[in-house]
Amino acid sequence: MPDTRESSPTDPSSVRRGSDADDQITVTTTTPAPGQAVIEVGGEVDMLTSPQLRGVVLEKLDESAGVELIVLSLDSVTFLGTSGLAVLIEVREAAHKAGVELRLACTGRRVLRPLTIAGLVPMFDIHDTVGQALVAT
Repeated sequence: MPDTRESSPTDPSSVRRGSDADDQITVTTTTPAPGQAVIEVGGEVDMLTSPQLRGVVLEKLDESAGVELIVLSLDSVTFLGTSGLAVLIEVREAAHKAGVELRLACTGRRVLRPLTIAGLVPMFDIHDTVGQALVAT
């Protein structure tokens, strides 16, 4: 049975700024199979929220559970700022150092456009769905 952890507003992996529901990040982690982790990200990934995303991914990399693959599901991201791009680069490097494969699952223009403009698309293994990312070789 997959392990699921949903972030609550008091959880460090989720932050709510003000009372506007659009001004937040949500991060949900699931374990679809041993050695695999899916981190679903929603909301705005900017300079105020990107530390939470960084923390969740780095925590997964530090776990002794033998994580071999992390998939970041980004289709629920409504904004990806430069701080979010920097975090993606940072966690990619950390995953590489840890011997963990990092893949992105995303078709949304709000994520793909900033990645394309910054010239970062070739750095990442990007798939249309989480399912495709999990089974890719």
